[in-house]
Amino acid sequence: MSLKWSEEGVLGIVSSYYEGARVPWVPTRDELLDFVMKLARVRTDDIFYDLGCGDGRVVIKAVKEGARKGVCVEINPVLVEKAKENAKSENVLDRIEFLNEDFFKIPLSDATVVYMYLLTSVNRALRPKLESELKDGTRIVTLDFEIPGWKPVQIVEIALPTRVAKLFLYIKGISNR
Repeated sequence: MSLKWSEEGVLGIVSSYYEGARVPWVPTRDELLDFVMKLARVRTDDIFYDLGCGDGRVVIKAVKEGARKGVCVEINPVLVEKAKENAKSENVLDRIEFLNEDFFKIPLSDATVVYMYLLTSVNRALRPKLESELKDGTRIVTLDFEIPGWKPVQIVEIALPTRVAKLFLYIKGISNR
């Protein structure tokens, strides 16, 4: 079976269900990737997780920026395959692990950076998991949606042609106190 689709064909109609929460796939805009990497301070010893990775663009960028390993977590199998195709075309397939799983059910303990472009309600539901599994010092970057109850250590606003994007940086052990 051959899967043929385009971003335009699925944007707005692809959503996934994590722990009963519906999460639409809206890709992180390419012009935001450098800002995400800078805010996350990606280093060569990082293990970079993207929860709800979609087509893999953020993790691909992280490993190309030098992260030791990327982990794409995506429950939608079509998007996992697209992420694998993209990683292969960027020659980073061997540095990324692809988990076709519910991100509420996978361990996060080895993550040093976590990226999330999820809804505030999902971030709220993930907060106990982040608090119990992430090591102190782990950097969490969210796009547009805060983690309720946590205090960001930095907020960056980026003017885009159609809106202002907002990136939040949290650090486990500081933001959650």
